[in-house]
Amino acid sequence: MHIIKNTWIFNLSFYSYLYECVDAATPTEEMNGAGNLMDFLDEPFPDVSTYEDFHTIDWLREKSRDTDRHRKITSKSKESLWELIKSLLDAWSGWVVMLLIGLLSGTLAGVIDLAVDWMTDLKEGVCLSAFWYSHEQCCWTSNETTFDDRDKCPQWQKWAELMTGHAEGAGAYVLNYFLYILWALLFSFLAVSLVRVFAPYACGSGIPEIKTILSGFIIRGYLGKWTLLIKTVTLVLAVSSGLSLGKEGPLVHVACCCGNLFCSLFSKYSKNEGKRREVLSAAAAAGVSVAFGAPIGGVLFSLEEVSYYFPLKTLWRSFFAALVAAFTLRSINPFGNSRLVLFYVEYHTPWYMAELVPFILLGVFGGLWGTLFIRANIAWCRRRKTTQLGKYPVLEVIAVTGITALLAYPNPYTRRSTSELISELFNDCGALESSQLCDYVNNPNMSRPVDDIPDRPAGPGVYNALWQLTLALIFKIVITIFTFGMKIPSGLFIPSMAVGAIAGRIVGIAVEQMAYHHHDWIIFKNWCRPGADCVTPGLYAMVGAAACLGGVTRMTVSLVVIMFELTGGLEYIVPLMAAAVTSKWVADAFGKEGIYESHILLNGYPYLDVRDEFTHRTLATDVMRPRRNDPPLAVLTQDSTTVEDVETLIKDTDYNGFPVVVSRESERLIGFVQRRDLTLAIKNARQKQDGVVSSSVVYFTEDAPQLPASNPQPLKLRRILNLSPFTVTDHTPMETVVDIFRKLGLRQCLVTRSGRLLGIITKKDVLRHMAQMMNQDPESIMFN
Repeated sequence: MHIIKNTWIFNLSFYSYLYECVDAATPTEEMNGAGNLMDFLDEPFPDVSTYEDFHTIDWLREKSRDTDRHRKITSKSKESLWELIKSLLDAWSGWVVMLLIGLLSGTLAGVIDLAVDWMTDLKEGVCLSAFWYSHEQCCWTSNETTFDDRDKCPQWQKWAELMTGHAEGAGAYVLNYFLYILWALLFSFLAVSLVRVFAPYACGSGIPEIKTILSGFIIRGYLGKWTLLIKTVTLVLAVSSGLSLGKEGPLVHVACCCGNLFCSLFSKYSKNEGKRREVLSAAAAAGVSVAFGAPIGGVLFSLEEVSYYFPLKTLWRSFFAALVAAFTLRSINPFGNSRLVLFYVEYHTPWYMAELVPFILLGVFGGLWGTLFIRANIAWCRRRKTTQLGKYPVLEVIAVTGITALLAYPNPYTRRSTSELISELFNDCGALESSQLCDYVNNPNMSRPVDDIPDRPAGPGVYNALWQLTLALIFKIVITIFTFGMKIPSGLFIPSMAVGAIAGRIVGIAVEQMAYHHHDWIIFKNWCRPGADCVTPGLYAMVGAAACLGGVTRMTVSLVVIMFELTGGLEYIVPLMAAAVTSKWVADAFGKEGIYESHILLNGYPYLDVRDEFTHRTLATDVMRPRRNDPPLAVLTQDSTTVEDVETLIKDTDYNGFPVVVSRESERLIGFVQRRDLTLAIKNARQKQDGVVSSSVVYFTEDAPQLPASNPQPLKLRRILNLSPFTVTDHTPMETVVDIFRKLGLRQCLVTRSGRLLGIITKKDVLRHMAQMMNQDPESIMFN
């Protein structure tokens, strides 16, 4: 969808031609006694055409600049062998950047996985043979581990056993409980302190901001080196603390930081914000690839969820980056199972048509959970922003961590890491499983293959696990609302999947037991005979996880592909699709915005969502500035404005640019000049061009008139003038204007009538107007 909608940019080749004409129209003339009239922009200087912080880029301008750059490289490549080699290096630079992004993001993901595994287990005990080993790694090397007690080995000791010598009893339990809370508080305190002191942008998921940046917004430092370093370290601390959050969303932010880092090595990307965003789109795909072990799902996630402009070549490069990242993570093998994720599963029983009913019900639950979570979380985050609570982020993190650890420890399903919980819920109960969820009453006369165990009556362990899972479900639903959005790295994918997996497993066990005890019912009679393996509760957990994640994020295609890559089974796509579509339909019935779009609206980011529809019957004249009681529009004339007038206008206003007209009387539009280019041009002219003073006349015309020798030397700035600004008439429907802003990525649009300038519409004006039409506060759009 994004590819089709954004191909308009490629069809506007006439913009490149016009810019080329502007570049060519810079003759140097000799005036009467005034020496050479310099156009100082003949030689480029630093910072021209860059953007201020919290401003929007001009996609058309960036595209035409890249077209000019490519045309020059192509023409020079015919001059010599060295220029040909340089052109080939330029063509391959994109693939080199993708390779580097994949390698670094895969490596960082592997290190994060290993560190989280170790530090999560550190809250409960330590490995005596090698303290850097996690619980599982420690017992791998033990020769004294038995099948029944596979998690117990002499080399691994809990803190109470290490300190007091007693592994059992009330005293040991209380001491382990206390140290569990203490470690959790220490990890979360370190995480929030590092974020607060060194990199404030390292908090949160990062996906709302990534979506906004990819739409063309500038947030300096959000993808910087310090943010990358601190986010990587604090992500390990935050996940290890046991808070109800995941590392998958922040891994997208980490991968985009890697992409931004490598963009700075190549001028092709560092000097063009449009090209940089193509790289960041591919980096987002690599982030999801290492988060879920799903390269194809990562590419589709970038296309469906985060990218604003996604040309075909970016699709190929995203696939390559995701492939390299997944290969790198597979080489590290952080989980020791030759898989890319901890909860990889394989099922051996097909699903039946009658099971679509509980699958769809899980989809309904996912949609309702998504709606509840979004509304409650946004209300809490708004309260955090508007009350004293927001002034004490460290105290908030400590309080939520303490409550989470206090309530989580008694329940074995909330004590363990969320990824391990999902892994256990997804698992199919085989003959070698020792989990409570697999405590079924076995038939001693059963003689079937290990992978084809028939449905059996639930034992006491299963019923005990159901009560614990019900309590865990309530706990996860409530605590996740207060956790997401705190000033630490916090992802939402894993907590949402955990809620759905718990609900799905409960439903799956219920259906399994109904099929066993009532196999003569008409709904079971045709497909579930006595002694057959009919129902797989783990499949219900997987479908529930997909439903809840879809309800929160509103993902559909990419979600199904990610879940498919997790399981490796094609035959379960239909249940996943049914649950994902149902959850989206149910959630959309209460509101169109997913959690990331809701946080974008909460923070006031200038994001025009391509999925929103504008159906109001307003015109451009209703939105343009100046309004009826506003001061007149700030404009420059083509040949009668002095340097002092320009500097005064820049000082007294904060506009991003100024229209250039023939004269104030006629107001015939000539072009548009950016504020930053104008400021830098005048500053550079005063430093490098003799004779430019405050009274020098600024000319935007192609030919400056001949002036007496006594006059100050004029300043010619035609090269920074955009001769083809996008214009609409005052009677253009706003539906068309909004569509133009979305598909062309405009910063501003000039409003004219018969060539006469009437006003200007900026992206912020469009967002304000859309908010006003939806009865929202138009001033909630905070940024320029």
